[in-house]
Amino acid sequence: MINSIRWRLFVGMTLMVSFFVFFSWMLNTNYLEKYYLYQKTSELKQHGEYIIKLFKEEPEDLLVKLAILERRENLTILVIKPDLTLIYASTSPNSEITEFEIVLEQLMQANIKGQSIQITGDPFNNERSLNLYSRFGDENFLIVSTPLAPIQESAAIANKFFLYTGIITLVIATLAVLLFSRSFTRPIVELNDIAQRMAKLDFSRKYNVTSRDELGELGSSINSLSDQLSKAIGELQEANARLREDIERERRIDEMRKEFVSSVSHELKTPISLIQGYAEGLKVSVVENEEDKEFYCNVIIDEANKMNRLVKGLLDLSQVEAEVFTLEKVTFDLSLLIDNILAKYKPMFEEKEVQLKVEKPAELLVNADITRTEQILTNYLNNALDHLDERRIIELEAKAGDDKAHIAVYNSGEPIPDKALHKIFTSFYKLDQARTRTDGSYGLGLAIVRAIQEKDNNGYGVVNLPDGVQFWFELDLADPEDDLQ
Repeated sequence: MINSIRWRLFVGMTLMVSFFVFFSWMLNTNYLEKYYLYQKTSELKQHGEYIIKLFKEEPEDLLVKLAILERRENLTILVIKPDLTLIYASTSPNSEITEFEIVLEQLMQANIKGQSIQITGDPFNNERSLNLYSRFGDENFLIVSTPLAPIQESAAIANKFFLYTGIITLVIATLAVLLFSRSFTRPIVELNDIAQRMAKLDFSRKYNVTSRDELGELGSSINSLSDQLSKAIGELQEANARLREDIERERRIDEMRKEFVSSVSHELKTPISLIQGYAEGLKVSVVENEEDKEFYCNVIIDEANKMNRLVKGLLDLSQVEAEVFTLEKVTFDLSLLIDNILAKYKPMFEEKEVQLKVEKPAELLVNADITRTEQILTNYLNNALDHLDERRIIELEAKAGDDKAHIAVYNSGEPIPDKALHKIFTSFYKLDQARTRTDGSYGLGLAIVRAIQEKDNNGYGVVNLPDGVQFWFELDLADPEDDLQ
């Protein structure tokens, strides 16, 4: 508080006002009476010149004018000749003639030429007065006196009044200085708060510029600085976020690469070992009959086919994920494509006693890549066949939305664990690793679905239902005016 600019401004201005009030009181006390005396002396000289002028002109109303002047200015006028003959007196002297002799003697001793101002005792009332002595005409003397008591009383009253008014002025000035210091420092305090917020990277508050002075310019500069810093820090944060994403993506890619190499190595290790073992057995003629020889050859052929499917799946996935890969989108009837695919799967459905349910419109025109759409449906159906439970229910649903076609494949079976839902579309990911050798699955089908849909900017996913699992994907609806493929 003591070090604040508001407090220092208040104290400084209060002391300054107090100094000037005290200084003015000191001047008034020591010099007001002298100034009054100086003013009265000037006025007395003017009155003397005016009286001499009247006596020289001798107007008819001379006595009236002198009486008016005496009452108005509180003057005592005495005009005498050198022989003490009284020409004019403000009052009828009751004193002895010796008093006039004393006055004359004072005049002669003063050797007055023209005018002279003295403070002496009034010859009539024995009070101190301001006297004007002057000669005019035939050596006539003019004495004009004004009492000093009113001057001294006026100065004392004025000093006392100034003391009271000075105290009141000081109190009012202190309150005014307090209000002014608050008003003057409020923008500075506000700017300081904004600067402290900026130091904490909070750029939400702005200074309301209401003036065009230096504080207004400073506020505008701070607002501009805040906007520039906010923009620069925002860009840095965005760049930092992108850098983190890139680092995280590189880390995931590195992990995926390691996992991919490990998965491919694992998937190729078993068939290669089997092929090598059975081929060496045939080479050294360990088989004793044609039936064993045929079994050895069938194992080699079967494992070679599995390796071939794995390599084709990897090539297909790499093509779909490549940046140069493009989808050949055309307008076709999705309902017709579904019918064709289901016709191909009819023997497999009959072999596994599948209860198939299909819900689709008679015609559903979409704009998509026919080959890749068939690949997605095939992967979903293969996945459904591989994970059927004893109820053996598969449901295929296709319907049109606002601007998308929604296709879903459901199979009755065990739900997917929640922790595996976000991994199910990852390459080589399989819920049951032990089933790989029996069903020939390598975990690439759903990864291919993900790559195709992301390339097409369409949704895909999987949801657990109370009695099974549903995989779904979306396609763009075709424009009715487009040519049908």
